[in-house]
Amino acid sequence: MDEASFDRIAREELRRLEDAFSDVDPDEVEVSVSDGVLRLDLRDGTKIVINSHRAAGQIWMAAVASAWHFDPGGDGQWVAAKSGDELHATLTRLLRERIGLEVRL
Repeated sequence: MDEASFDRIAREELRRLEDAFSDVDPDEVEVSVSDGVLRLDLRDGTKIVINSHRAAGQIWMAAVASAWHFDPGGDGQWVAAKSGDELHATLTRLLRERIGLEVRL
């Protein structure tokens, strides 16, 4: 995949994730975006950082002393090759485990 195509799909994915929190109380999850980095500050103090990494062709996520590197799949999903974890499922699980929040991604 060329860089322009990757940038487009990664930007769209980060925008979808940001939009998923539009109706979430900011006291539960404070959402901020800067220079292509999506940051989620949860009410329990947990910080989740999600960003695209053009050189690797991946979306990276870091939270709770863990990191995931998600590759784009042909079906629109982002999957971590190392673990098989899917981006949306992993983020949903983290939100549920940390603050009991169910967000539809």
